[in-house]
Amino acid sequence: MPKIALLKQDGSQAGDVELNDSVFGIEPNKHVLHEAVVMQRASRRQGTHAVKNRSQVRGGGAKPWRQKGTGRARQGSIRSPQWVGGGTVFGPTPRSYSYKLPKKMRRLALKSALSVKVQEEDVVVLDSIAIEAPKTKEVVKMLGALNVDKKVLIVTAAKDETVARSASNLQGVNVQTVEELNVLDLLAHDKLILTKEAAEKAGEVLA
Repeated sequence: MPKIALLKQDGSQAGDVELNDSVFGIEPNKHVLHEAVVMQRASRRQGTHAVKNRSQVRGGGAKPWRQKGTGRARQGSIRSPQWVGGGTVFGPTPRSYSYKLPKKMRRLALKSALSVKVQEEDVVVLDSIAIEAPKTKEVVKMLGALNVDKKVLIVTAAKDETVARSASNLQGVNVQTVEELNVLDLLAHDKLILTKEAAEKAGEVLA
């Protein structure tokens, strides 16, 4: 089992903690990680692109000239696709890009992302996070004590509104619960801070 130092909020050591080997100590599957990132990025696309086809373009109700006898090519509408200002053929229409991976693949991707963080020594486990009132300086003080000055993802076992509000004004600092953990956010942040309770819960849920 991966064993890492258990720290207090002030940066001092409070012992060691063993992480679940089947969640934090597996061989990362890079292919599945890639698939999960592509899926999440696709799901975040708005898909609101649109063009007007010939039925949506204003005008073009009358036939521009008679069918025969003018010497010009026959035309039925000045809003046909070959005319300037005409409708677009086969253009993009609003659509959803989201899709889902199988449940086992999603779980393997999450475990792979957590294992990558452990292997690269980018995981910090705290015995607890205690902030009495929503104050940004409390989170800044904690990160300073832990020598964390990069993009960081803080994960708690349950929703902690005080911690979330304290970190909301800090750029590059995000707070999530174990249930909200996802591959894209794990890989997008340089450091992962877990409470001991969150680490144990993640080990139980994902094992």
